[in-house]
Amino acid sequence: MKRAVGVFDSGVGGLSVLSHIHQMLPSEDLIYVADSAYMPYGCKSSEVVTERCLKIAGFFSGQGAKAIVVACNTATAVAVQALRERCDIPVIGMEPPVKPAVSHSRTRTVGILATNGTVSSDRFNTLKSRFAADARLLVQPCPGLVERIESGDLTGDETRQMLSRYLKPLIEQGVDTLVLGCTHYPFIIPLIKQITGEGVKVIDTGDAIARELKRQLQLREALADVGESGRIAFWSSGKATAALISRLWGEKVDVGYLDI
Repeated sequence: MKRAVGVFDSGVGGLSVLSHIHQMLPSEDLIYVADSAYMPYGCKSSEVVTERCLKIAGFFSGQGAKAIVVACNTATAVAVQALRERCDIPVIGMEPPVKPAVSHSRTRTVGILATNGTVSSDRFNTLKSRFAADARLLVQPCPGLVERIESGDLTGDETRQMLSRYLKPLIEQGVDTLVLGCTHYPFIIPLIKQITGEGVKVIDTGDAIARELKRQLQLREALADVGESGRIAFWSSGKATAALISRLWGEKVDVGYLDI
């Protein structure tokens, strides 16, 4: 029996990472958990986020998972160390792609969109300080933006106005590269580009996470045999609807209810 890879986020944002994983490793079985009853993690205490992450990891363990991808920047910042201490399988976390963004930027001015939970974390601030001498990093918290995306409003006036409010000060200060520090934000890249214009490069982390997962599985000789298409199971602890997940995933899917 093929062992699956578990992928989770506080809601539907991690589907953007799941898509990169499925494209790079199409033979792998995947289990996705949207912890929507506790969405968003960004405004929860560290204790609550860590507890949720450990419970979801326990669910993956019960499913016989061979690796876990924490497809959430806040959960990574708060709980990835605790997960790695408790789990005997690889745990791959998110990290805003600041290094490639700095390398790409012509003006050495990089904007970072993130949740409050990510911005206030020690892990994020350590990452930011590593590149402080090489570039000007302008961090923009985006309260409410995850909730707009979770509501399914990817292009509406309210989302556009909110996003414009967050992007305007970055544009005015000359950013030419924009880091997406939340896995929900790739779903609004078309809207971001409408506001910033094509002169601003937008960078997300999904592809790098898929590559790291592949590397970790290769090290353990745990990659699925190439050929047969992998199966994907979708679960939610609450609010995430099958309609929204299907819309973001690009095809109709069934979503199970996870009571943990």
